[in-house]
Amino acid sequence: MNTTATPLSYRDRSVLRAVAAGRCEIAGDTGGALVVDGRFLSDQFAGPRLAAAGLIDAGSRRGPARLTASGEALLAAA
Repeated sequence: MNTTATPLSYRDRSVLRAVAAGRCEIAGDTGGALVVDGRFLSDQFAGPRLAAAGLIDAGSRRGPARLTASGEALLAAA
């Protein structure tokens, strides 16, 4: 599992909070882009970036996004 070495932006923390609240899905046919509340997130790289950092788990790369243990710990510390 990867962990992030760079500080998260305010946007990244907001995305993680939305994932924690169950508001995000991974759009599998778009390279891992996130859909929040039924709309594509304007930062199409946020989903793949947070997944690569080991903070969200997209499961089958399509469907609900979920926080990893690292993502939960990072949000709890923020």
